[in-house]
Amino acid sequence: MKTKGLLIAILFLTGQMVFSQTNVGIDGFVRNYTSVLYDNGDFNMLQNTLNLDFNMMGDKVALKANPMLYLYGVDSLDFRMREIYLDLYFKSVDLRIGKQQVVWGKADGVFITDIVSPLNLSEFLLPDFDEIRIGVYAAKLDYYFGNNTIEAIWVPVYAGNELPIPGSIWYKSPEFPAPPVFDYSKENIKPTLDNSEAYLKFSSTSSAIDFDLIGAYTWDQTPSMHIKKVFEPDSLGNPVLSELLVTPEHHRLGIAGGSFSSTIKNFVIRGEGAWVDGKYFQTADPMATDALSQNNYLHYVVGLDYGIGNLKLSTQFIQKIILDYNDYLLEDEYQNMMTFLAHYDALRETLHLEFFAYVGLDHPNALLRPKVTYDFSDSFSILLGSNIFMGDTDGMFGRYDNNSMLYTKIKYNF
Repeated sequence: MKTKGLLIAILFLTGQMVFSQTNVGIDGFVRNYTSVLYDNGDFNMLQNTLNLDFNMMGDKVALKANPMLYLYGVDSLDFRMREIYLDLYFKSVDLRIGKQQVVWGKADGVFITDIVSPLNLSEFLLPDFDEIRIGVYAAKLDYYFGNNTIEAIWVPVYAGNELPIPGSIWYKSPEFPAPPVFDYSKENIKPTLDNSEAYLKFSSTSSAIDFDLIGAYTWDQTPSMHIKKVFEPDSLGNPVLSELLVTPEHHRLGIAGGSFSSTIKNFVIRGEGAWVDGKYFQTADPMATDALSQNNYLHYVVGLDYGIGNLKLSTQFIQKIILDYNDYLLEDEYQNMMTFLAHYDALRETLHLEFFAYVGLDHPNALLRPKVTYDFSDSFSILLGSNIFMGDTDGMFGRYDNNSMLYTKIKYNF
């Protein structure tokens, strides 16, 4: 405790000296988010949020802190420090140190090369994407030359995806052929130099095309489930499956990919893809060790945007292909999905009408997300929306067919 107190005092005094001649800004928002399920009329979300954004700017130094406080129901508090980092500016180099969100890629609503920041999936894909991303403790260096940028990121402390917990309407219990016993001894990744992650991106911008090339040596942000079968003899002495020992464990991944966008008159053509090496997939192969199969896969998206006046239309095709496929794998070899977006601003851009949809093509299912937002002023807005899950229950969205909901968000920015 004494050491922590000393460090905080040093940081405070250093901040006072560094920022004594700087501009300090505080902004943020308060928001009420309420949703009710169509299926049974239950309130599945009663959330009040306070977001604070502190910025201190100097000539060559900047500091940002972004704490968020979520109040669920009457007294259930969830405090999160979304970001807190220091920026240092040099002639051709920027350095950012601390907890930060990193956004990569060109896709809307899907994460392909956007791999640095893990995701908070405790409410599926419903929150705003700037809140879905989880900040990582990292050192990020950007080197600028001409119209090009090289971005290098070192993440010394692993942070994985946050998944729904048992009891949540988003939690789907995995099916096992026998009662599982979980061993969590290998789930945590110790913060050591050998366990750190590295990311590299090259970006180039021109009048004809913008493109990125990325590479990463990272961890799978969702653990693989290693399964060991335990047999006991029956009355005749024959082995009978009695239980399964399930051990969640993260594995290293190598990732390479890139993205591009180009404008042709009123159209924007976008693309993004990633090659992932070393992913473990669940398998029913009786000869497979730990019920897992290691396969590489390709994940890509192509998109087209069209805008005219206050109307924006967009569509994307997304495909995931598992290589060296065999019929024992529990995932499909080809997984195909599309997204559709229509957005229109009216009444001098105070009324915003939007419709976004995910559509799964293999097991026909969808998530439809219509919403209407009205800005009473620059600071105050009310949103009314709906999340509608439908289709085949084997699909990514159809499995949540009982979770369709109506929701409101009342927000005040300051």
